[in-house]
Amino acid sequence: MPPSIAISPVGQNEPNPPPVQLITDRPLLFTPLTTKGITARNRVVVSPMSQYASIDGEPTDWHLVHLGHFAMGGAGIVFCEETSVAVLARKTYSCPGIYTPAQVKAYRRITDFIKRMGAVPALQLGHAGRKVATKPPWESFAPLTGADAKDGKPPYRGLSASPVPTSETALVPKEMTADDIKDVIQLHVDAVKRTVDSGYDLLEIHCAHGYIVQQFLSPTVNHRTDAYSGDLQGRMRFGFELVEAIRAAWPEDRPFFARLSCQDGQGGHWDLADTLQFAQGLKERGVDLIDCSSGGINGPLTLSVVPRLPGYHVPFAEAVRREVGILTMGPGLITEAHQAEAILQGGQSDLICMARELMWNPNWPVHAAQTLGVPDYFDLLPPGYAWWLKRREATQQLNPDG
Repeated sequence: MPPSIAISPVGQNEPNPPPVQLITDRPLLFTPLTTKGITARNRVVVSPMSQYASIDGEPTDWHLVHLGHFAMGGAGIVFCEETSVAVLARKTYSCPGIYTPAQVKAYRRITDFIKRMGAVPALQLGHAGRKVATKPPWESFAPLTGADAKDGKPPYRGLSASPVPTSETALVPKEMTADDIKDVIQLHVDAVKRTVDSGYDLLEIHCAHGYIVQQFLSPTVNHRTDAYSGDLQGRMRFGFELVEAIRAAWPEDRPFFARLSCQDGQGGHWDLADTLQFAQGLKERGVDLIDCSSGGINGPLTLSVVPRLPGYHVPFAEAVRREVGILTMGPGLITEAHQAEAILQGGQSDLICMARELMWNPNWPVHAAQTLGVPDYFDLLPPGYAWWLKRREATQQLNPDG
């Protein structure tokens, strides 16, 4: 593996970092990146993808195969899906959690395998707040009802900044008291400790897509009259206190990311200017990278009014990187090798975050490396694959017509 290269001095006495400059002949997409004490072998990140396949909050064989084949396919960082800090903080009964010793043991099996394949295992922590007790997305996240109790899935009431339900048919959430805020923060701290025990080397806090942090950030949901409400500074307070507690519990030598909805056009009253202020505060509190997404307070999980063009979140990542001086990544229809390399070379993002394209082709990193002219692209695969594929390629070169 080639040595890590020098990249723009993001976040170091320079609010507007210059574009990344490639100083080796290797494509930047396949040059390692070190953040804190963790080095990713390349810049391909498997984004958190909810699977709704957990049992009692525990990952199953599905997760081992689902996440394992991304690591086998050559990705640099592999995120587990959004994982809840408490049983009643989950969107659905099939969502994973990290609040029991049994869950820790189950994750360890997965993280050990990801590491053996050469990738960095990462976890996204979440708390759904008012968006709990729903059916899966293929049932439109419909709220659970009394009829679901017959199947062992009774509805339950969530917590939120204010008692504003997600829909007319959803249960009204409980407005969080000062003690509730302390309890939720402590749940995250406890989950962070379990994340360490589970073998994860990278942690992300989910502040986007209508989850509990965004419920405090958005005046659409946050109607409080205390210090956690009002102007932007008040609405950011819960997120800042949560991040401070997580950073104190997470090992200093491991990277800490935050996913933000950089814009919410579904009545969220939140835009890029707000995001830049929040991102600056997160940077000051020890966040190492901003994962740029959009939407979620009302309507779909990701913002439908942002045109779904290739790389549609990359402009957010570029703006946050430039104005705040922090590492960024932005998912959204990044599908081609040259597209990904151009994003990195242009200083728009520091990592390439992908989801559905990797579902379609979990070996995308290997094919991208071949497309970009990386000579040792087969070495991204496990030896049992790489050896055979190299032999096949050598045979084809010797017998181009046969």
